[in-house]
Amino acid sequence: MIPDWMKDVDASPCKCSATRHGKKGFVGKTIDGIFGFLEEAFVSETYSKKNGLLQSLDARAKLVSILAVIFATSMIGDLRILIFVYLLTLLFSFLSQIPVLFFIKRVWLFIPVFAGIIALPMIFNIFIPGDPLLPVLTLGPGAHLGPFSLPEDIYITSQGVNAAIIFTVRVAACVSAVVLLFLTTPQQILFKSLRTVGVPKIYVLTLEMAYRYIFLLMDLIREMYIAKKARTIRARGMLEEQKWVGGRMGYTLIRSIDMSEKVHMAMMSRGFSGEVKIMQEFKMQSRDYAAGAMAISLGVVLVLISHGVLRV
Repeated sequence: MIPDWMKDVDASPCKCSATRHGKKGFVGKTIDGIFGFLEEAFVSETYSKKNGLLQSLDARAKLVSILAVIFATSMIGDLRILIFVYLLTLLFSFLSQIPVLFFIKRVWLFIPVFAGIIALPMIFNIFIPGDPLLPVLTLGPGAHLGPFSLPEDIYITSQGVNAAIIFTVRVAACVSAVVLLFLTTPQQILFKSLRTVGVPKIYVLTLEMAYRYIFLLMDLIREMYIAKKARTIRARGMLEEQKWVGGRMGYTLIRSIDMSEKVHMAMMSRGFSGEVKIMQEFKMQSRDYAAGAMAISLGVVLVLISHGVLRV
């Protein structure tokens, strides 16, 4: 016999339930976001195995070249040169058999957008004085914000807009270069190349373990969420959902600590010394040396042009 409380199910839509009109709740959306990240990570591995331009270069030469371009880009203040560097990353994306639209979405999805938001206050004369471009607000004489005095008129300046655009494009160019490095290099090879350029062992080991076990963590989260949905009969409120999430976070922390100890003991029992070891051996060729020299030379030339030392 089925108990009466199991027959009495509230079928009306609830704002706090896992689904509403076919839409997932906040827990379900979080899970979807997590597995979307996993899918992108696996896609990145497939691009690194393609027969493209950057995939054919040695990981050490590629790393040094990308770092040289990023360092040079951070010192460039000319918007035209920054746009040129960004278009150059799009060209290398195409030559590396990475879909340009996928590459653009991957780059502009997070960091440059946030950089634009951070740079937004720069367009006002409060932070960067300059020529008025668009009036915003009139405060009058003697305006203050706490101990800070404010100008009589607040307006958007052309110098501020230019500075905000330069900052955003610079971040986009640097992020594009980093994304190119990650998309065209297998993770284990990238971690080993970091050791060859002098990155401390502890940092490389931490990155490698975090990347390796984040997939196991995501699988654990998926199993907990599926188990919860399989045992859920009634729709629960937001407070109960938040309590469940908080409890699972604590359980995941305890389980991860226990697993880390077991993994560490297993690694030490197998002779692990802290070095990243892979089957592939690095072997620099003439094209790798040429690529590194060209990247460093290009960075130096662009910086000199941006500072007016060289004229084009």
